[in-house]
Amino acid sequence: MHGTLAASRLTRSAKPKMQSAFQGHAELPGVRLWYTDTGGAGVPVVFLHANTGNSESWEKNTPAFIAAGYRAIAFDRRGWGHSVADRASGPQPGSIAGDLNALVDFLGLDRFHLVGIAGGGYAAYDYVLWHPERLRSLVVAATGGGISEEEYGGRVRIPGFTALPPEYREVSLSYIATNADGLERWLHIHHHSQQEGAPSQPLHGEITFAKLETITMPTLMLPGGCDLTTPPYIMRAQKAHMPNAQFMVVPEAAHSVNWEQPEVFNRTVLDFIAKH
Repeated sequence: MHGTLAASRLTRSAKPKMQSAFQGHAELPGVRLWYTDTGGAGVPVVFLHANTGNSESWEKNTPAFIAAGYRAIAFDRRGWGHSVADRASGPQPGSIAGDLNALVDFLGLDRFHLVGIAGGGYAAYDYVLWHPERLRSLVVAATGGGISEEEYGGRVRIPGFTALPPEYREVSLSYIATNADGLERWLHIHHHSQQEGAPSQPLHGEITFAKLETITMPTLMLPGGCDLTTPPYIMRAQKAHMPNAQFMVVPEAAHSVNWEQPEVFNRTVLDFIAKH
């Protein structure tokens, strides 16, 4: 199930937060990549976390995918969470798409569904443009897609927006006001996301609107209706160049769509990937 390479510190847990059958480090080129894998014979779904998160950001989602019979896999990108860059075994900082490709080879996956949110959406586009033959479907949520802002015809931001605390940039006011426990957990994950001094990984290749037009993969786009970081019009501009994309705005959700509205997110994504 996990390829021919050995995983280090592989553990089994009776009741992990993400209901993972396996969690530990995979020794990959340039990185000891921390991943969780629910195992089983179901079709794999791989989740790519946001810049303000790590693999734990999917803990409200993976149980629904397990219950639906899927094999759920998530990993901490290089320099995030528990993943540790290893300069002795490969160049740094690599790319998220490159680490994803190495992980799916390590796990011996054939074709799989790919779900990316925010910064994970950049990597999802990057990967589908590189290896479309490996994907069954693509889901991107609350993401600018790695396309330069100029191409959107002028991106509007509230003055001083980038100086706001992360929760006010990425979580809706509705959620902040009504779910103190959920916000506390979100902040805990955020504060254990990017390691101090860790560089962000570049894209494997350039992402442009012209390249998006070459994606024929069945694609679902899920912006958050209250997202001030990536308002819905940003993803509408992407959809205009996507020949096989569906589009749905998730109400009362900001940039952390999957966390704030997990029931809507899970149901919508599961309905979509069941068709592919």
